[in-house]
Amino acid sequence: MYPSRPEINVGLAYLLWGLGCFGICGIHRFYLGKPVSGLIWLFTFGLFGFGQFIDLFLIPGLSQERNRYLWERSRTDSLLNTAAMGQQTIPTDVTMTDIPKRIEGNPDPMLKLLKAAAANNNILSVGQAMIATELSHDEIESLLKKALRQGIAHVDNDPKSGGVRYYFDL
Repeated sequence: MYPSRPEINVGLAYLLWGLGCFGICGIHRFYLGKPVSGLIWLFTFGLFGFGQFIDLFLIPGLSQERNRYLWERSRTDSLLNTAAMGQQTIPTDVTMTDIPKRIEGNPDPMLKLLKAAAANNNILSVGQAMIATELSHDEIESLLKKALRQGIAHVDNDPKSGGVRYYFDL
């Protein structure tokens, strides 16, 4: 499901660090995704050798940080590509027989909730929703959160009692 995890090779980073012995300091920082400090290291001979020496101990952490960044970026890119591809698929041969029919004795709970809201002047409390739909408190909470996410309702306090009320846009 996820792409292969990109790896920054710590050994190669140490090898590039070793080029500092020949006066080419900071190349390892470019490899580890730190181009600004890489330029500083390059022009100052590794911060006069002190930065180059400190990097000897920092390379494992820098490589882990870079690996984490590259993996997150590749995972995000693959998820975005999957989502973009999913938006391009449009079903063209859907017929009415493809749509599942609801059992008459078990209507949609959201429909029950909306009918109850319409009967109560588009305002419901949690208790009123439980009575009207005959669902448990947990089911009502998830149903009301779903209505909030879908933009069907918004939550506010009752001006007189201060109780939580769900206002439906019907």
